[in-house]
Amino acid sequence: MLQQDSNDDTKGVSLFNVEEETTNRPRKVKIRHPVASFFHLFFRVSAIIVYLLCELLSSSFISCMVTIIFLLSCDFWAVKNVTGRLMVGLRWWNHTSHWVFESRKESSEENKTVSEAESGIFWLGLTACPVLWVIFAFSALFSFRVKWLPVVIMGVVLQGANLYGYIRCKVGSRKNLTSMATLYFGNCLSFFWNWD
Repeated sequence: MLQQDSNDDTKGVSLFNVEEETTNRPRKVKIRHPVASFFHLFFRVSAIIVYLLCELLSSSFISCMVTIIFLLSCDFWAVKNVTGRLMVGLRWWNHTSHWVFESRKESSEENKTVSEAESGIFWLGLTACPVLWVIFAFSALFSFRVKWLPVVIMGVVLQGANLYGYIRCKVGSRKNLTSMATLYFGNCLSFFWNWD
């Protein structure tokens, strides 16, 4: 049995201070566009799942290929035309062979429509899935599954195009993109150069 020390200063202090807990409570994660967030990930993840499981689910290569390309095409359209504008305020398009990259102005009124949770979901899905398709491409190439190579190349191209377009929207012009890459790699090299 534990004994309480009579000289203990914590006698009148509550362990669960309700007033402090309510004022310091972390803000609830707010997703303002749940449907857009869902479809941003749904088509991408569905295409990957169908690719991974299609040989187990179906013996028809053509039906699997058509399903994967359909999901990738839906993803390309949804991300390019809907989720990018709603979730992060970015968009890009081609107008008479002229590429246009656009980002929402940085004003306090408009920034209220972009939440950190949606931005995290958007950029995570936008960067992780093309990396997976590149891994699938190398896997198909080195395992000699040549019939799957066009499918995975389509995944790399469609999702890579969206990734490139949104990076250009976020960073700005090609000069800014080049200087950002140079600065990044310069910092990495200086880190390893000075590392003891």
